[in-house]
Amino acid sequence: MSQFCSQRCTLGIEFGSTRIKAVLIGPDQAPLAQGDFTWENRLENGVWTYPESEIWAGLQAAYAALAADVQARFGQKLTTVGCMGVSAMMHGYLPFDQNGELLVPFRTWRNTITGPAAEALTAAFGFNIPQRWSVAHLYQAMLNKEEHLPRLRFFTTLAGFVHWKLTGCKVLGVGDASGMFPIDSATGDYNRDYLARFNALAAARGYPVDLAALLPAVRSAGQPAGALTPEGARLLDPTGTLQPGVPLCPPEGDAGTGMAATDSVAPRTGNVSAGTSIFAMVVLERPLRRVYPEIDLVTTPDGAPVAMVHCNNCTSDLNAWVELLGQAAALGGARPNQGELFAKLFELSLQAAPDAGGLATVNYYSGEGVTHFDAGCPLLVRGPESALTLPNLMRAHIYSAMATLALGLEILHGEGVAMDTLTGHGGLFKTPGVAQRYLAAAAGAPVTVRQTAGEGGPYGMALLAAYALNKAPGETLADYLHARVFAGAPASTLPPQESDRAGFAAYLRRYRGALAAERAALQAENQG
Repeated sequence: MSQFCSQRCTLGIEFGSTRIKAVLIGPDQAPLAQGDFTWENRLENGVWTYPESEIWAGLQAAYAALAADVQARFGQKLTTVGCMGVSAMMHGYLPFDQNGELLVPFRTWRNTITGPAAEALTAAFGFNIPQRWSVAHLYQAMLNKEEHLPRLRFFTTLAGFVHWKLTGCKVLGVGDASGMFPIDSATGDYNRDYLARFNALAAARGYPVDLAALLPAVRSAGQPAGALTPEGARLLDPTGTLQPGVPLCPPEGDAGTGMAATDSVAPRTGNVSAGTSIFAMVVLERPLRRVYPEIDLVTTPDGAPVAMVHCNNCTSDLNAWVELLGQAAALGGARPNQGELFAKLFELSLQAAPDAGGLATVNYYSGEGVTHFDAGCPLLVRGPESALTLPNLMRAHIYSAMATLALGLEILHGEGVAMDTLTGHGGLFKTPGVAQRYLAAAAGAPVTVRQTAGEGGPYGMALLAAYALNKAPGETLADYLHARVFAGAPASTLPPQESDRAGFAAYLRRYRGALAAERAALQAENQG
């Protein structure tokens, strides 16, 4: 194991919405060990955030669990790896002063508090700038005349922040950078024209800045991005067992790691990542004909243009209902394992009516850009003729987790965007053949799920580290993943079933109607 760790193993760490997870993979690209830490964002003073202290506590806990797993499996301490990388939820706002101190609490992707800024920047650039993008947060702070702005010297994403503290390097992978500010795929760097337009807008607001100097430097997959410093090693592993000097690949966002984990970085490939949020990424052959506020334009980890349908809400409401049903089971003396309960309930949904029996659930815990909501209020909507059964309820909730995504994918279908493959990964796909089958119906395309689907982002980050460590001269990321990682890898593909397609279409019509009830509920809640 020591040889694997020092020369051939790679480590991926990802800060997800509900878990910080570390995955170690070997030279055959298969996972060897893992560790995780559970955390949860919180709404404080109207802002979705995570405490800075929990970032470091969670990082250390996830790494310690992984190191303990290595010790248990292989009988050796983890002292080094060949390469490692950090990824995290994209977007958001982490601004710092000249001393590296965080100026305001971390503002996550989940916030929908930058509407005026996003609208103004989209108009100025002729390029969609969603509310969660980092530059929208910065410009909204300018519109709000926030007091921290005169002290601002640098801002970045969560992955960029952690990477900086581990290496001392203020860099960002191009995929993650593309969720801060638009990237010019021809140069692989920030769009210079848009930088100049932003500087002019900021100056007009009384904040003359050189935006390029405030942003992290952009790196493409496979490029050097620094090494673990003594301080970084101690931050990651306070026991002192992990040694400094480990090279790091460019830090990435969860969209980029999802593409890597599903072999979806070549044109006409796509993937759907489903957890607390859900998003689809489709690598484009040509630019879209017009600007859509529902569609983000980002990049692969090596800079190719990607259309992204990002939905803030996916499994939070589903998880809450499963927890409630577990409490009900406990009243009868049953105490099922949480994972077993999810699997049983997902499998039970296959017995439901294809349209979920007339039920509709709106799973919005927070605002939703695709359907233009600034806040959320989970709802279950049914009529007296609806069949409220447990199978129907479960299918409705799983449908709901992907319904808003389906509305966004309709736009790409209308643009004629081709998808030869669509691969699902993330927690929603852990139960074989259920969410995969429903997504095929929702997307109108075959959906592939690999054995590593549940590993998700941290596995993808470990693969990006492996690419940086092992790539041959001239070997592209797409070639590396397709030939060296996924060739012959076990996978299952399900085409859409006609009954499911018709059932999901009927459900989606009800879902659109239920959004009117969602708006009314939010209005009543605000008035109350």
